[in-house]
Amino acid sequence: MTTIKTIKILALAVLFIGFASCSSDDDASTPKKEVESQSITNLKAVQSADYTTNPPTITGDFIKFSFDKGATTTGDDWDIAFRGSTIIVNGGEATTTDQPVRTAIAAAYIASGTLTSVTSVDPSLLVSDSASNGLAIPAVSGQGWYSYNPTTHIIAPIAGKIIVVKTHDGRYAKLEILSYYENGEANEDMSNSQFYTFNFVYQPNEGVTTF
Repeated sequence: MTTIKTIKILALAVLFIGFASCSSDDDASTPKKEVESQSITNLKAVQSADYTTNPPTITGDFIKFSFDKGATTTGDDWDIAFRGSTIIVNGGEATTTDQPVRTAIAAAYIASGTLTSVTSVDPSLLVSDSASNGLAIPAVSGQGWYSYNPTTHIIAPIAGKIIVVKTHDGRYAKLEILSYYENGEANEDMSNSQFYTFNFVYQPNEGVTTF
């Protein structure tokens, strides 16, 4: 009788180990989503300025963008938003009263390198927008993604500056702004400014900080 019981216990143990092994194999074999790369051309984010007031009155909608969708959005699922040369993130707090309310945990920083060479996120560098400390992506010539030439009035992306973003739901993306002018080049009166062309890479897997 003891022998029969022992055999039954051993059989159950083997069966349990088999189930556990299959479950582990299933977890290990669950495929991760592939990193996504995309180009966005001529994203229009126009603002208007009234220079008769001091300081000038800036108006215009912030154009919200989702890396997961690879497109603009009107909901709270936005990661970054554009207006003129200003880029905000969906995290922290507004720095002016006309900005969208932040509803999520997005953050950002600017890395030096190329879109290819920036291969991972440094979480310690990520910051959200702040009323006291300013925007995570500075909207100041030479301090953020662009430089402004006071002679030609051209706004040009700074080579080697990559914006690294923590998205609204805690994933990661990186982008390189290529142009601020429609079709890549300013016309004579620069009336085709405030059109963003950029490349981005999106990491869709939660908790993964590499691209």
